[in-house]
Amino acid sequence: MSEKEQVAKEFSEHFEGKAPERVFFAPGRVNLIGEHTDYNGGFVFPAALTQGTYMAVTQRTDGMFKLVSGNMENQVEFSGEDLTYNESHTWGNYIKGVLHAFQEKGYSLKGANLYVSGNIPNGAGLSSSASLEMVTAYMVSELTGAGLSRVELAKLCQLVENQFMGVNSGIMDQFAVGLGDKEHALFIDTATLTYEKVPLVLGDYKVVVTNTNKRRELADSKYNERRSECEEGLRQLRELGLQIESLSECSETEWHAHKDKIDDPIIRNRVSHVLSENKRVKEAVRVLKNGDLKTFGTLMDQSHASLAEDYEVTGRELDTLVHVQQQVPGCIGSRMTGAGFGGCTVSLVHEDSLDTFFQDVATKYEEEIGLSPEFYVSDAGAGVHELT
Repeated sequence: MSEKEQVAKEFSEHFEGKAPERVFFAPGRVNLIGEHTDYNGGFVFPAALTQGTYMAVTQRTDGMFKLVSGNMENQVEFSGEDLTYNESHTWGNYIKGVLHAFQEKGYSLKGANLYVSGNIPNGAGLSSSASLEMVTAYMVSELTGAGLSRVELAKLCQLVENQFMGVNSGIMDQFAVGLGDKEHALFIDTATLTYEKVPLVLGDYKVVVTNTNKRRELADSKYNERRSECEEGLRQLRELGLQIESLSECSETEWHAHKDKIDDPIIRNRVSHVLSENKRVKEAVRVLKNGDLKTFGTLMDQSHASLAEDYEVTGRELDTLVHVQQQVPGCIGSRMTGAGFGGCTVSLVHEDSLDTFFQDVATKYEEEIGLSPEFYVSDAGAGVHELT
């Protein structure tokens, strides 16, 4: 049974045996390197995953939206005339936010039955929320004839995340979910939204995503806190005479000339991470194009160290997991990915070492932390699309 047939079958079980009109899919994403740079006008290097979010839909004419999830127990129902945030609607608010954003643009559905099913672990930092937003946005764009480009869809979904959901996220997640491509990663300049699809030629190495299974309870509040600290760093640098619109516009020379004038060591460390991480991303893309995977892995290790020491977004679980992974022969690089404070790591592991990696990491992590990690070996997948 194909993925589309499976989702259609599950839809019919919830909606009186009727088949859905159409089925859509949006991937999750993993960021290979370039963390907490996207809201600072910097560089990121994500890839879409083959895991993601499925959405089956049949339109209605009574203005009502009925939402059922294969992953969540609660069903959500609301009128298209009341697209306001409602705490009791939990995951449904992401869909409401997208519907509201399209309504503001003059595009509305007259109601719908929606079935959502996904295989991205919630709270793991693999962009389950951006995946849900983007699959909804692509669906609405297709059904209403709005015809928004993938970049426009990503911008719309970022606004939903920022204004409707109240999380000051950058655009990387939505962008990667929308524009990802099979066997490629995206080198994105988030200041200009220019991007390059870079072939992800890993040879005998695999991308392994490991879930700490520590839910990211602090992620949203700490994320907003880090963003404020970066804004303060930008404000101080501009007061010192730098004519820059984002932290990432500060050159290495300018930073060395001015960093000692920033008194607060926390602000200084936050800026230092952003600038060093941008440098690592550019170098990572360069060495990957040259087939130098060992150096790419070293840059991943350095990224994690910066996120732990300068940006302080890792925590005991992530640090323990990365440390254990870096000790396994055949693993040439490992780092946290996503917002941090739990969630996932991403590692490059030789295919001959996968079984040893899974066993050693699980045993040692469980001994140290008391949680069992979950592993996902994923290829780079396609961006949001309709299943036909």
